[in-house]
Amino acid sequence: MVNSMQISKYITFVPFAKFNLWDTKRYTSKLISSAYPIVSLDDCIVEQSKKYKIFEDLETDFGILGVNNKEGIFDAYTQKGKEINQPYKKMETGWLAYNPYRINVGSIGIKLKEHQNNYISPAYVVFSCKENLLPEFLFFLFKTTVFNTVINESTTGSVRQNLTFETLKKLQIPLPTIEEQNRIVANYNSKLQLAQQQEQQAKTLEVAIERYLFEELGIEENKDFEVKSGLNLINYSQLSKWALSHLNKDNVYNFENAKYKIEKIKNLLVFFEGGKTPSKARNDYWNEGEIYWTSAKDFNSQYMDSAQDKITLLAVKEAGMKVYPKGVFLSVFRSGILQHSFPTVLTTIETTINQDLKAYQLNENIIDKLYYLHFVLVFKKYILLKASKKSVTVESINTEDFLEINIPIPPLEKQKQISKHINSIKSQIKELNILSTKNKEEAIVEFEKEIFN
Repeated sequence: MVNSMQISKYITFVPFAKFNLWDTKRYTSKLISSAYPIVSLDDCIVEQSKKYKIFEDLETDFGILGVNNKEGIFDAYTQKGKEINQPYKKMETGWLAYNPYRINVGSIGIKLKEHQNNYISPAYVVFSCKENLLPEFLFFLFKTTVFNTVINESTTGSVRQNLTFETLKKLQIPLPTIEEQNRIVANYNSKLQLAQQQEQQAKTLEVAIERYLFEELGIEENKDFEVKSGLNLINYSQLSKWALSHLNKDNVYNFENAKYKIEKIKNLLVFFEGGKTPSKARNDYWNEGEIYWTSAKDFNSQYMDSAQDKITLLAVKEAGMKVYPKGVFLSVFRSGILQHSFPTVLTTIETTINQDLKAYQLNENIIDKLYYLHFVLVFKKYILLKASKKSVTVESINTEDFLEINIPIPPLEKQKQISKHINSIKSQIKELNILSTKNKEEAIVEFEKEIFN
């Protein structure tokens, strides 16, 4: 015989007066618990749905806002009225907006004083807070695990999950007094500001590494260089390749005052090879593989200590693969990431590689491994300017151009001294980033503990 206590484990009783949506997932989770009064958002927020026909002002420039789960609200772009084909919503400072189809991943933000733009796509839900609720308090609430669970359980739709404003305003939140909200928000912001300061310090040190290497090597960057229209006179001695595409690439970095001998990468190589992809149709090439198979997705730091995929010894043998030893360089030569980066790592594992990568080894009697690694990471812009090529499908590095790239070669002892100094700065950067992440996590954890029981 089943008693009432056993029944309560499986059945949730919802008072009809509180039954506002025919969706069982809304009533199966634990209710919000807090020492503060629990109120309906309907008592705290107001939808701002008015739309403006800005497309009627054909030649006027309108600043458009965007929303994502990283920046929140951000200044997206400027567009003329004639380029806009529908009415847009207008946002004021302190108003919030969210993507109804991505609110479950935190796509919400507040318009701040520093935002220059004022208009936003009508696809976003825009609302303001009444006097009893601080916008910042509600925004931070959206970032908590507890309330994010409520949001996820409140979305509707079979294919695309959607959170309408009508659903949002029926949700309940803990509501401290305005004075208490101000205190809680101030505590959160103090942690957040410390994290932002640490991030900025880390970025400043990144710039310091670049400046240090430029000064140590005697290389100058011509930041004001631009290709002039009409007739351009190029010094023949400075022209590395007879090709129109290279006329604007040989003047971006000045090596004339370099303090040390300049050498081309091709003259430093012991070997330089590409990889392959074994047939994906052959399960015996991939199932229970024991040999790492590295691709562009595995580039996460300066050192390669693992890869997501592995292949079998049979694949290595029959596909003619080569297993590279520890201590070789891997660089991405074909990937969309080459638009802004030149991923290069030093391996600490034995691995095969796919066709988008190059594996190579340098003569360690001439160049120190860490020195080379620091050089390519700092001078990625130089490498991309000199060797990248556009294609219909994806960005790539031209092998011939890459091998012609110049590198200053100080004495080995000096190279190691440079590497040691840069490693010291990178250790500081790593520590600052760890502290920044920690403070961000603590900010939301402390906020959540304050609000929910």
